[in-house]
Amino acid sequence: MHFDFLAIRSGEEFYRCFTEQSGIVGKPGASIDALWDMLTGELRLPARAWLYHLPSVQQRADLAAIIELLEEAARELQGEFIVQRVQVCG
Repeated sequence: MHFDFLAIRSGEEFYRCFTEQSGIVGKPGASIDALWDMLTGELRLPARAWLYHLPSVQQRADLAAIIELLEEAARELQGEFIVQRVQVCG
């Protein structure tokens, strides 16, 4: 899954993008709790999430909370779900 935070400007946009890319059918995933449930119980593993153009906490606190949750799920799932922050130059 690829998430470009230049294009994703809100939590709602992230949830929509995640749902489209995850392959999980019938789940809107419109909250942080629903996202956790999908990551830890419904997402087909192994999986990887690539994160581009990460916002700072000051810029987007709602997106920072989502990114933190993704990384927490990666720790919980012990290598079955990997979150890769991508440094984009230029």
